[in-house]
Amino acid sequence: MEQAFNDTTTNKDFEMIAKTFMGLENVLAEELTSLGANNIEIGRRMVSFTGNKELMYRANVQLHTAIRILKPIAHFKARSAEEMYDNVLKIDWSKYIEKGKTFSVDSVVYSDDFRNSRFVTYKVKDAIVDQFRKNTGERPNISVANPDIRLNIHIADDNATLSLDSSGESLHRRGYRQEAVEAPLNEVLAAGMILMTGWKGETDFIDPMCGSGTLLIEAALIARNISPGVFRKEYAFEKWPDFDKDLFDYIYNDDSQEREFYHHIYGYDIDMKAVNTALLNVRAAGLTKDITISQQDFKDFKKPEQKSIIVTNPPYGERISTPNLLATYKMIGERLKHEFGGNNAWILSYREECFDQIGLKPSIKIPVYNGSLECEFRKYAMFDGRMKDFRSEGGIVKTEAEKKEMAEKHRFKKHRDFKQRLSEEEDNEAGDIRTFRFISFEKDHLGRERRDDRRDRKDWKDREGKRERRSFSRNETKGRKPFDRNNKRRDKGIDSRRRMFGDEED
Repeated sequence: MEQAFNDTTTNKDFEMIAKTFMGLENVLAEELTSLGANNIEIGRRMVSFTGNKELMYRANVQLHTAIRILKPIAHFKARSAEEMYDNVLKIDWSKYIEKGKTFSVDSVVYSDDFRNSRFVTYKVKDAIVDQFRKNTGERPNISVANPDIRLNIHIADDNATLSLDSSGESLHRRGYRQEAVEAPLNEVLAAGMILMTGWKGETDFIDPMCGSGTLLIEAALIARNISPGVFRKEYAFEKWPDFDKDLFDYIYNDDSQEREFYHHIYGYDIDMKAVNTALLNVRAAGLTKDITISQQDFKDFKKPEQKSIIVTNPPYGERISTPNLLATYKMIGERLKHEFGGNNAWILSYREECFDQIGLKPSIKIPVYNGSLECEFRKYAMFDGRMKDFRSEGGIVKTEAEKKEMAEKHRFKKHRDFKQRLSEEEDNEAGDIRTFRFISFEKDHLGRERRDDRRDRKDWKDREGKRERRSFSRNETKGRKPFDRNNKRRDKGIDSRRRMFGDEED
């Protein structure tokens, strides 16, 4: 389908910032390159780039490793509260906040001049409210829970960047997770781990300690090249004055880049509650054709019949543990050595003594932050016999890219203040992603009731061996028109109410 969007606001490039977790910056930069972003520069927990409105929409919907996409609207010096207030006051806020709209401000501060990020938030809000009161006699309302316009101010030393937050809720909240076991793996980190392995569906994929199934689902999305944002019900930019609904509908419903997956994904867990939770989440994502989950202890793991990769996140002894943590890691090493020859295994963990118990030499160690924990993601190239013979037969233990990654393994050590700064930012991002308990997402993370948004979520169904996308509005309240497989828009009045897991209304 060809569709042109030629208005100047759509085609004009502007600066953007994609935020991510520490350790995923390079992976995010590769994703942005594939999307066609320009002027890509890697920073700490972020990647800056330029592109047009279409790219901004695509970045939100299609990136696997971004937490949020910011659009800077002003850069200025801020050496005092007065200087910051004056610079914010210079911006014409009527261009961004329409009459009757609400807004909120998030602050991230690394400065001796501003010790309290909340103080920065209040000063920015004051400047905006004062400008509206002076120019219109009315002030916009502030909404923390569900604002129309989200702003982000970042101060490093005396350099301030004020941005529009185009994402809204963190992009790691895909929308497919119905329930979670204790300490679930963050979706963005899970996707980043998989992309770091280089796997894109060429072999079978196994997570022998799958928990709520996050790695399995993210692997299926990557294997099929399904945009992770298709499950979300809304983005912040949909409330912007210049929102292009037709452009976004086209991007959101475009499945032309999806591909077939000719292998399979397997998940196992010793805990039956975790197995049931993972099955629930996989079914909600419409990926039951690609993923099989069953109850099994890792100590009973047997060599798979097909070429496979293992990616797993065992307990660390932080937030979630096992009766004998070190024995668990010793068992993992034993199973890999005896039952996984000829394949690669990737393990994310935190404690060096746990890795030591595996008893195998990793071919690569990649530092990755899991919440506030500085972890390592290690690759184990499993082969039969001696390494000398393996290499003489053309076996590759470490690729050139992995050698380069290993050369940068100490890059986190240059920023030892990171853990402190991370804790200051928890309210602005996903927080500690290993602190969750078993919850039902009928309630939010604070225990408050949240409305059932299943009608608004894009639904999927397995039928006759093929995954069919349900052609119904992803957000009825906005009259979103669906895009079907035949490149035709269905009538606006289509009944979009569906039962969860693909069952239609009786």
